[in-house]
Amino acid sequence: MDVVKIGFVKLGNIGSAPLLELLLDERADRNDIDVRVVSSGAKLNPEQAEEAAKKILDFEPNLVITVSPNAALPGPGKVREIMADAGIPLIVVSDAPGKKSKEDVEAKNQGYIIVNADSMIGARREFLDPTEMALFNADVIRVLAATGAFSVIYQEIDSVIEQIKKGEKPELPRVVINKETAVDAMNFRNPYAQAKALAAYEIACKVADLNVEGCFKIQEAEKYIPIIAGAHEMMRVAAKLADEARELEKTGDTVLRQPHKKSGEIVKKTALAEKPA
Repeated sequence: MDVVKIGFVKLGNIGSAPLLELLLDERADRNDIDVRVVSSGAKLNPEQAEEAAKKILDFEPNLVITVSPNAALPGPGKVREIMADAGIPLIVVSDAPGKKSKEDVEAKNQGYIIVNADSMIGARREFLDPTEMALFNADVIRVLAATGAFSVIYQEIDSVIEQIKKGEKPELPRVVINKETAVDAMNFRNPYAQAKALAAYEIACKVADLNVEGCFKIQEAEKYIPIIAGAHEMMRVAAKLADEARELEKTGDTVLRQPHKKSGEIVKKTALAEKPA
């Protein structure tokens, strides 16, 4: 197969969602894939999910990737059901609560990539406005990019693409990205950079605990407002640590870069002046 058609179904939002399809084609010059994206916007109810899934089927994809918060919810489950009935390989990308969907995903012979640090936002009206939402997601994206989580995601998907190109039945990923999985993918040379990246990823994972507590377990506003505000401060600190890790690697000229060639092959380099190979 010369060109693999990939459909993305986005339900609601997590930090991995905005850039997911762009991770596969960062310079928009790959000639081995064709991509379409259907989004339900902020909502992820079964009705929106079913409509989005059926719309992506019009594209006749060879592979579907669905991304959402908590893949165990009915909406994301509807997408899995529709793709299983259509016989189309599916990869689920979700946050830590999405682990509850693993049994269903495996029963349908589908794949998953669970991103532990892609933590829930502090969704209380007294605190969360559009600006705060955007800033939180910017911090999450920086953590996931600089610590290596995004590297794991696109490498796993690229492996499936290569199998489909060869006409093989793809072996779909079943990966939970923890701090070790993420940081290993970045091959940090500076031990302090590695330590900062580990700390950033782990802090980001803990953000979900506070936001779940503040959004669902505590009802008194005077108690939950500082809890979710504190969670967002934690994500901001995690983003700063992730940025510091990358800056340390820059100082030693050891930043790992893994661009795609037009063919889809991933090549590598570290020294800024060298050619990727």
